[in-house]
This record gives sequence, C-alpha cells and structure tokens, in this order.
Amino acid sequence: MTTTASRGPRTAPHSGRADQVRRALAAVLPEGALVTAAASVERYSHDEAEWAPYEPALAVARPRTSEQVQAVVRVCLEHGVPVVPRGAGTGLSGGANATADSVVVSFEAMDAILAVDPLERYAVVQPGVVNDRLRAVVAEQGLWYPPDPASSPWSTIGGNVATNAGGVCCVKYGVTGDYVLALQVVTGTGELVRVGRRTAKGVAGYDLAALLVGSEGTLGLVTEITVRLRPARPPEQTVVGFFSSLVAAGEAVTAVTRSGVTPSALELLDRHCLRAVDDWKHLGLEANAAAILLARVDAPGAAGDLEADVLRDCFTAAGATWAARSEDPDEADALFAARRLAYPALERLGPVLTEDVCVPIVAVPAMLATIEEVAARHDVLIANIAHAGDGNLHPLLVTPPGDDGARRRAQDAFAEIIAAALAAGGTVTGEHGVGLLKRNGLLAELDPAVVAMHQALRRALDPAGILNPGKVVA
Repeated sequence: MTTTASRGPRTAPHSGRADQVRRALAAVLPEGALVTAAASVERYSHDEAEWAPYEPALAVARPRTSEQVQAVVRVCLEHGVPVVPRGAGTGLSGGANATADSVVVSFEAMDAILAVDPLERYAVVQPGVVNDRLRAVVAEQGLWYPPDPASSPWSTIGGNVATNAGGVCCVKYGVTGDYVLALQVVTGTGELVRVGRRTAKGVAGYDLAALLVGSEGTLGLVTEITVRLRPARPPEQTVVGFFSSLVAAGEAVTAVTRSGVTPSALELLDRHCLRAVDDWKHLGLEANAAAILLARVDAPGAAGDLEADVLRDCFTAAGATWAARSEDPDEADALFAARRLAYPALERLGPVLTEDVCVPIVAVPAMLATIEEVAARHDVLIANIAHAGDGNLHPLLVTPPGDDGARRRAQDAFAEIIAAALAAGGTVTGEHGVGLLKRNGLLAELDPAVVAMHQALRRALDPAGILNPGKVVA
C-alpha cells in the first residue's frame, strides 16, 4: 500500500462546535484532565507510524477513572465527535492517529495496578500500566506476565491489548490475547460493561473479551484489564548463531522448528541493526555477519542443556559460520538488549517505515530473500529484525531525512513486501495492528464476505460510528 498523505496535520479545526465540545468535556473531567493547547494536542495526535496521515484533535482528555472515560464518550456521542484512544503512542500502524475534530482519550493517568492474586494467578490493571512495570511487580510475588513486545519498557497494557501485541517470548508462550481474562469497556453507546471472567474456565456466551482484543479501539474503549499470570520460570540459556546470509539464518529457523524444540525466544537481527545499535550505545557488538540468530531455552536442568545443544546443532547444520551456547550472561543480555534497541537506533538514521508481516515458518527463508531483492530493486535500505521463531518479520525501511524520492520508493517496497507475504500464505500484520498503514493490505487478505462481517460488528457495537473511525476497516 502506498500512503499518499505525508505525516503531519492538514487542518486545524477552530469552530463554535469545537468550543462547545471542549466546554462539555471540561464539565465532566477534573481539573487538569483536559488538554486544549495546540502544541500539546499536536503531540497526542499521532503514534510512531511514519507517514501515516493524521489531523489535529480538537482536545485531549486524560481521564483517571472508568466513569470519566464513560462521561467523555457520552459527550462525544451527544456532539457526534470521533473518539480516538491512545496508550503510550508507541504504535507503528497509525492506529492512534487523530481524525479531524476528534477527541483523543489518553490513558496515561490510568496507570494503577489494582490487584495481584497469587493464588488464582491473575492481575487487574488499568490500561495505562507500562508492560515492564507489571512484569516487575508480579515478579516480586514469584509470578510472570509473558507478553513482552520490544517496546515493553514504554508501551502500555492497554495498547498491547488494542493490537494483541506479541513479543520476544511469544514463540513459546503466546501473545497478549492468550493472557486476557476479562475487560471493562466503554461501548460505542456509552455503556460501561464487563466482559470475560476471572475463573480458570468459562464458556458462558460469546467470547467478547477475545473479540475486543486486537480491535484497536474500534469496538470499545478498554478501561480495565484482567490478565492471566504464570509462575516464574527457570533461568534461560542463550544460543547464538552467526550467518553469512539472511537466507541461511532463515533455514536455521526452519531447522529449529523441525527439531521439535520450542525455544523461549528465537530472534533475528541483521548487520544493519547491529551496526546502528552499536554506533548509538557502544555495546561492543560484532557486526561482521549478515545476520545473527538469538535463541533461548528455559527448560530446567539437563533438559535445558539438551535443548540448547539441539538449537546449536540446527544453526550449524544450516550453515552458521559460528554457533555456540553463550557462557557469558552479560554478553547474552547485551545481544537481546540490541534486539530491543534496534528500532530506535535505526530511527536516528532517518524516517523508518516498519513492516510487520507474518509468514509460515517454512516460508521464512524465501521471504527473507524476497525482502533483500525488493530492497535492491527499489534502492532502499531495509534492516531486518524478526520474531523468527513464529515467522513474524519486521523489515525496517530506512530513508534519508527529507528525501521524497526515497520515501516513495520505500512505500512501493512496503506494498510489495505485503503482497509477497500474502502470496506466501501469510498475513499483513502479526502484532502491530492494521491501523491506517495496513488497511489496503487487510482488504487484500480478507474475503469480501469477511470484510462485511467486520463492518457489521462495528455497526452493532458502535452504531454512531464514533470509535476510532477510519482504522482497521471503514
């Protein structure tokens, strides 16, 4: 898909209607919870998706309770104003981008961990809780919250729920949706409701909590989340492999899958990522290989030793120039830190258009080869990171600042990569969401009858059409 609009505001709404809406919002929110200054509103009006269009919102609401969120939605219903929910703004698909005359609802002030139950193994949190903070708090009670997107030091649980975020360990432990038990939600009709359950089992009625996970705020505004927790796991062992080509690294990924071992992490970084991170953070990383694979296993004792040996042998058999179990925990941690820092490191080079395709494991080598070919043909720098163990690839298209020709070539390459992923039996997004950037890709992926089902759901749950309009499917 080619996005023709540049990233940036096109109009600035100033009208009597806007003033009416602001006054009505001020009446239902506490002091300091409504932002109307243009410069501040601008910062809240978009996420991190490069070149995704947005309009300046007419105001930003920062509620502190579910009831205040409900009051904001009711004001917007009364005035026919769109509502755009926002977490930390770390999204990469434009899902939190404001539309003209909309009200952005920022959940930053709703950041309380309300309960942790170590017996039933769940936590109840507000949507503004940062992922890593939740993980740290439950770890104090010997518990673990597995979903860990690369943005976990900054992204919020609400935003993770909105896109059904995955992360480094999802190859073995699943994505956000696998851990959501219950939600409190403000609907498009202004009702405050609870869906889901806190029991270990439950099949009463439709699974509305699962429906809302990944809906990007188009079916309701999530104001409270109950997540499943796991017991703390044993320490992980790290296996590292260096490869002379991306394709060889992809072949190693398929070999690991065939081996029957499910690693707790299997991540790919190419030389562009390693170099960018090391130039920024000076971690002493070696960037001589075309790509490296970082794998971890967390089986205890001898079973973990055996799994680590299997992974090392898979790397070697696939052509690794060097593969070994890491004996230095600091070195292993530095490599995984590089994986998390890759995106911000590349942003220092220029605008980054981020892909999020997911393909069958067997298609990973060929897909990596296609990405290299597309990069060469369009003369675009494409750096590659990937949750390789589940086929979720993140080609990062980096362009020089202010180079419109490079931007157009990157957008053409972006569209070709989406088409190639679909041709390989894959999907346009594994965890970043559809937002604005992947809408055309979604329409190419889904049958028209399925698109109509999506649209019918939106009309049923948001009959006035105010919830995050223009995102996912219109």
